[in-house]
Amino acid sequence: MAYGEKPQTRLIDTSKASAARMYDWLLGGTENYEVDRDACRELLHIAPSTQQLARTNRDFLRRVVRILAAERGIDQFLDHGSGLPTQDNVHEVAQRVRPGTRVVYVDNDPMVLAHARTSLDDNENTMVLDYDMRRTSDIRRATENFLNWNRPIAALFVSVLHCLPDADDENDPAAVVRALADQLAPGSYMVICQLVSDHPAVRQGVTQLMADATNNHWGRVRETHEVRRYFDSLEIEDPPGLVDVIDWWPDSPPPPAHLRPTDWVEWGGVGRITA
Repeated sequence: MAYGEKPQTRLIDTSKASAARMYDWLLGGTENYEVDRDACRELLHIAPSTQQLARTNRDFLRRVVRILAAERGIDQFLDHGSGLPTQDNVHEVAQRVRPGTRVVYVDNDPMVLAHARTSLDDNENTMVLDYDMRRTSDIRRATENFLNWNRPIAALFVSVLHCLPDADDENDPAAVVRALADQLAPGSYMVICQLVSDHPAVRQGVTQLMADATNNHWGRVRETHEVRRYFDSLEIEDPPGLVDVIDWWPDSPPPPAHLRPTDWVEWGGVGRITA
């Protein structure tokens, strides 16, 4: 494994919840603390389908990586906000179908970094960067000798942009997506989804809970029209278009409408860089 530029020096704060550790608990993992589990229980009171959505999102990640590697010939992936290592990480899925695929994981959660560096140490085709995902130019510079930016790359923003707050500058989630898209070679892909809800009470309740639980290390639950803006400069993969990710080329028939979550969904899709 290749390492990022910064050494891991920050302490793991167990007094506040971490979105990555909460996600780990929702997926049935063990790399979390009581503060994370308490926050998850509160979250489930506001949005009862949260655990189901976490698993749906993970299934989508596996499918989209497999399809891009096996059917579109992508052998370079840039995974933003990769979270804690679990089964079927991006490099595992991609390298099963396309050996030699290179994967860069970008995260700045100290626990995520510590676990990633331990579990990926023997894989020379992975790289871990201790960077804020909004630093798109710095990420490119740090990966110039690892990824070939003149060839297609699949950039993943899977269930992570809701962790970024709105901004009036280059730190706004839509601006981050555009900045990276401008740097990618034609034929590259952007995989983007985030949590959305049609219900103001869910959007406001979850946003406030997560801000309080993580000491403001979170962004906002958005609406579908806001996420659609992320794809403005991209050629959307259609079919299936922008959808609840459970409907993005599913491996088995998705559940009927009456069995689906009504509080919120993971929504997005895949866009292609054409020029």
